[in-house]
Amino acid sequence: MGQSRIIEMKHVSTIYEGEKVPSLFDITLSIAQGEFVCIVGPNGAGKTTLLETLNGLIPHTDGQVHILGKNIKEKGVFLRKQIGYLPQEFTVDPLSPFLVKDIILMGRYGKIGLFKNISKNDYWLLERSLKIIGIEELKDKPIGKLSGGQLQKVMLARVLTKRPSILFLDEPFSNLDYRSTHTIAHQLSCAHDENHWTTLMVIHDLASLPKHCNRVIYLEEGRVVKDDTPEKVLTEDLLETSLPSR
Repeated sequence: MGQSRIIEMKHVSTIYEGEKVPSLFDITLSIAQGEFVCIVGPNGAGKTTLLETLNGLIPHTDGQVHILGKNIKEKGVFLRKQIGYLPQEFTVDPLSPFLVKDIILMGRYGKIGLFKNISKNDYWLLERSLKIIGIEELKDKPIGKLSGGQLQKVMLARVLTKRPSILFLDEPFSNLDYRSTHTIAHQLSCAHDENHWTTLMVIHDLASLPKHCNRVIYLEEGRVVKDDTPEKVLTEDLLETSLPSR
């Protein structure tokens, strides 16, 4: 493809503490700059574990993980500043005093530091992310008063405001209705191209697969079963036998 490889996994296995069977087993992957990769598979296949391992949130027990040419175990703190990570689950105190704009601007802290002044550029990125996700009207609302779908959008906007080099998105459409999913999938695809991001997205509902996705990795029981273009991976028989309905 010609692009530099910015994510490398070589024979990586990950075992959760207290478990005997690896959640990931002997994974070898290479992802080039600018790729938009979707990760699919049945429940318990290791999709979330894959993102957490790449992000250095769970230490892998075997193999090597390199992001941007650096070992995630040695440079995890530095690398996480370059990664925009949306976890699958998050909770917010309904009594939280923070407004939506405060939460989104927190995405900038890794870049500017916790006690540095927020610049005009940071506020521009805030407004830009609000527009991309389509939640300008929520900017001054208390975060604890939002619905699940609204909160999902705010967390997405926070990830975009960080202006990362790499996006790890775990089920970004899980709390969204069909219309919001379609709109945000399109906006994310456009932002991916505009910012030259490398994007890894765990996705369950294949109907919301972004059009810009150029590669699908299919996991099953912690192993890579298929890794190719969407047309070659998402065959009809595979979809009927392997992916449960939601």
